[in-house]
Amino acid sequence: MERKLALALVFSLLLVLPGLAQRRVLDARQLLRDVEVLSADSMEGRLSGSKGNKMAQQYITSRFQEIGLQPYHNSYRHTFRLESKQVTVEEAVNLIGYIPGKSAKAIVLTAHYDHVGVRKGETYNGADDNASGVAALFAAAAYFKKNKPYHTLIFAALDGEELGLRGAEAFLENPPLPLEQILLNVNMDMLSINQKGELYASGTYHYPALAPYLEQVAPRPQAKLLLGHDRPEQGENDWTRQSDHYQFYKRQIPFVYFGVEDHPYYHKPSDDFSNINSTFYPDAAALVIDFVLNLDKKHPDRKQLVLKQK
Repeated sequence: MERKLALALVFSLLLVLPGLAQRRVLDARQLLRDVEVLSADSMEGRLSGSKGNKMAQQYITSRFQEIGLQPYHNSYRHTFRLESKQVTVEEAVNLIGYIPGKSAKAIVLTAHYDHVGVRKGETYNGADDNASGVAALFAAAAYFKKNKPYHTLIFAALDGEELGLRGAEAFLENPPLPLEQILLNVNMDMLSINQKGELYASGTYHYPALAPYLEQVAPRPQAKLLLGHDRPEQGENDWTRQSDHYQFYKRQIPFVYFGVEDHPYYHKPSDDFSNINSTFYPDAAALVIDFVLNLDKKHPDRKQLVLKQK
C-alpha cells in the first residue's frame, strides 16, 4: 500500500513539475539586486548627463555583457545630443543590445534608466521609476537568451525619458534597423509598487488586435494583468503619451506599455528600494515575459497588429 502511494506521489510530481518549471522564468534575487544597485544613493538619481547617470550606464553595460546580448556596430552605446529646458547634454546615451531570432522582424523592449537627479539637496533615487523597468529588461533578456525567440528581440535601456522622451526619439531617428522591421514596442516603466497586485497593459484601445495576446497571459500568484489607461477621454489617466512608447506610437508602430498606477512615492525622494514590493514585482516582471513569449510564438505580422484606430 505504501509503495503504491509513493508511486502515485512520484507520478503526480512528474505531472506538476514541468508546469512549475515553465513558470520559473526569472531570478527574483537578481531582479531585486539590479533595482537596488541602480537606485542606490551613489547613482545620484541618474539625471541625464550626471555622474550617477554615467555610473548607471556602466552597470547596464556590464549586465548586457553578462547576459550575452549582441551589440550593434560593436558597441551597446548609441549617443545623441539632448537639449531641454532643464539641461543640455552633449552626449546622452542609449544602451542597446539584441538577441537574433529566426526572423529579422523585431520586438523592441524598452525601459528608461534616467531619473530626475538631486533636487534641493534631496536625492530622487527612482527605484520604481524606472530602475524596476531596467531590471525587468535584464530579466527578459536573460530568459530569451536561454530560450531562443522566433523574432529578433532588441533590448534598449533609454536615456532622457524624464526630459521629454528624448532617448526613444533618438532611437527612432537613428534606428539600428529599418523601422518597417519593428513589429512592436514593449515598454516597461514602473513595475514594482502596487498593493493590489495589479499591473496594467496599456495600448489595446489603439491596437485592439493585441488584446487577445494579453488576455491569454495567466495571472501569477502575486500579480495579475489588467488592460486599460489608454482611452483619450481618461485625460491624465490615459497613458498613451506618458512614456517612451509614445514615440513609437507617433510613428504608427504598435506598442504595449506595462506599468502600475501612481503611488505615494512617484517622483518623490521616497521612491527607494526599501519601498519595492518584493513579492509583487517579480511576478509583474514575469507577466511581461509571458506576454512577449506568447506573442513571439504566434508569429503575427505587423499588418495584423495595426488595425484601424478607434
